[in-house]
Amino acid sequence: MALVKYNDRSLRNLTTAPAAATNNPGALVHIKTLTASSSSTLSFVNGSSDVVLDSTYPIYKFEFINIHPATDDANFFIKARDGSTNYDATAISTFFIAFHKEDGSNAGVQYQTNSDVAQVTSGVRIAEGVGNENDQCESGELYLFNPSSTTFVKHFVSRFSRQYPGDDSMVDDFVGGYFNVTAAIDAIQFSMNSGNIDAGQIKLYGIKDA
Repeated sequence: MALVKYNDRSLRNLTTAPAAATNNPGALVHIKTLTASSSSTLSFVNGSSDVVLDSTYPIYKFEFINIHPATDDANFFIKARDGSTNYDATAISTFFIAFHKEDGSNAGVQYQTNSDVAQVTSGVRIAEGVGNENDQCESGELYLFNPSSTTFVKHFVSRFSRQYPGDDSMVDDFVGGYFNVTAAIDAIQFSMNSGNIDAGQIKLYGIKDA
């Protein structure tokens, strides 16, 4: 298996290219956009509805645009499927936030002990405490590395920007983790822990081998 190398500059310099383009190594290729409308889940399944989530790309990127929960103070989760019909791939994660209150009265960085997981099959929290007022939502991105590998675990990293409903704080959520399976991941699902995803878009991209 070839070793794929990326650095911060190569990720920043990615350019969007049509899915049919095969002569632009390193390009960010749009695969699929899902739009929520009171959706209980949004799922990207390899081989279904034009979704590619296999060895075609070594890295996959998800972009989340104005995700609005139906329930106030909801938490946003990712789950993975590793060859069965269930989204129950075992996961481990770490979670910390940076925050700044809207009125400037408090700010800081802190580890979220209650938001990380160790060897769970129920999903990984990637954003917490999302408000559902008309002007509240979350946006962010998540990278999934080499999901088709049958040798290594499947790492992911994410960052979300959200407005906390309790005191209108601006919060950055930072999560890193891995699906602790050596079977290939062939589907990814997103959901809230309470209520539906009322609105918003999730875009899936593949990053070509440079």
